[in-house]
Amino acid sequence: MISMSQPKSNTHPWCVIRQLPNMQRIVVARFRWRQDADGYLQILRQLMPNVSHMIVFDSLVQAQLHTSASLSNHMD
Repeated sequence: MISMSQPKSNTHPWCVIRQLPNMQRIVVARFRWRQDADGYLQILRQLMPNVSHMIVFDSLVQAQLHTSASLSNHMD
C-alpha cells in the first residue's frame, strides 16, 4: 500500500544529528516529540560515548507546515 501521508521530515522536526569534521552533520533520526529525541540521544551516548551527537529543531519544517496550512485556509 502506498502511503499518502506527508514525508517523515515534514512531521518530525526534532532531529538527532551526528557531528562530523569540517562543520558537517548527518541526521541520525527524526522525532515528532522532543522527549523521544532526548531518550534516543541518551541511548546513543551510552552505546557510542566517543561520538558527538546533539538534538536540533528543524525550524524550516515548521515554517513549511505553517505556510502550507495558511495557504489551504486561504483557498477555502
